[in-house]
Amino acid sequence: MSIVKINVLTVPEEQREVLEKRFASRAGAVESSDGFEWFELLRPVEGTDQYLVYTRWRDEESFQAWMEGPMKAAHQGGGEGAERPKPAASGSTVWSFEVVQQAAPKNA
Repeated sequence: MSIVKINVLTVPEEQREVLEKRFASRAGAVESSDGFEWFELLRPVEGTDQYLVYTRWRDEESFQAWMEGPMKAAHQGGGEGAERPKPAASGSTVWSFEVVQQAAPKNA
């Protein structure tokens, strides 16, 4: 079954809009990656300053290939000498899970 990676980003309130705009501008960056199945950016509603970046992959190898290729390139900025924007998140942790059960809505 699939694997899930959740990147937990600590984002100060004044950086929330910046983070969301950066994710919106990356639309399509992961969707064409081999083995990619799903993406969601989850905004905290109350009680935390942590966003969750949920991605689902066919297998660990697909995730690692994306991390070492497209994701790495996207996070290296605009090339040598270019100034990289300040990160919107002040911390990041990645959680890893294997999907052992799943359900979808039944057709009505």
